[in-house]
Amino acid sequence: MTYNPIEFPGLGIGPIDFNPTAFTVFGLGIQWYGIIIALGFALAAIYCSSKTSAIGIKSDDFTDALFFAVPLAIVGARLYYVVFNFSRFRNDPLNMFNIREGGVAIYGAVIFALATAYIYARIRKISPLDLLDLGVMGLLIGQCIGRWGNFANRELFGTRTSLPWRMEIYIPEFGERAAVHPAFLYESLWNAAGFLLLHFLLKKREYSGQLLLIYLAWYGLGRGFIEGIRTDSLYLLNTGLRVSQVLAFASCAAALGLLTYFRLRKRAP
Repeated sequence: MTYNPIEFPGLGIGPIDFNPTAFTVFGLGIQWYGIIIALGFALAAIYCSSKTSAIGIKSDDFTDALFFAVPLAIVGARLYYVVFNFSRFRNDPLNMFNIREGGVAIYGAVIFALATAYIYARIRKISPLDLLDLGVMGLLIGQCIGRWGNFANRELFGTRTSLPWRMEIYIPEFGERAAVHPAFLYESLWNAAGFLLLHFLLKKREYSGQLLLIYLAWYGLGRGFIEGIRTDSLYLLNTGLRVSQVLAFASCAAALGLLTYFRLRKRAP
């Protein structure tokens, strides 16, 4: 039985074919997507827990924050998708809660996770910006690994291309197999590079919130360009604007502006 084989003909890789369902438990299918997301979360939690002392917060405070941030991030991911794809649920509102059929957006998860961490820190009277500086490194780990869940689901690809690293896959919207940009891979590699950048900048951090701003600038820049080649973007009402692309470039510009401001203020007489 085939499950939509994936090939990288320019690299001599493939066909790669596997069932998106890893195994079943009492008739419930456990998807590779969920397993990969869980792996990304576990590695992010382990890494961040090892860096709490370097960032200046207690390990218990970070662990407790996860219990609130993770479930709310899932809610945010689904809510973002539903709001900007409401036509899909207008006639079947209960389907909004059926997350097993897919339909989550990473930007919704990022927004809710950061907001939850900020509120949690204020309540616990610890530095919100220190906690967010730590959290964004975990986000990059999770985002880097999690994008391979999109690969398992045969999703998150771009427009047609003839580049050597093109990915060939059957695309229902096209009604045929096509060679397209592996957008999931672009974002995974971009996030991996961003994580390495923050990892090496951690010891050189000059002020609380600096890593957060660098994350927003780095991720926003890459996501903005990658979003422009995707074929499954969510759009802002009837404007024709890709909502995540607008958000990505706006957050990047705002973060770069603040980084520049703080740099100049530090050097001012």
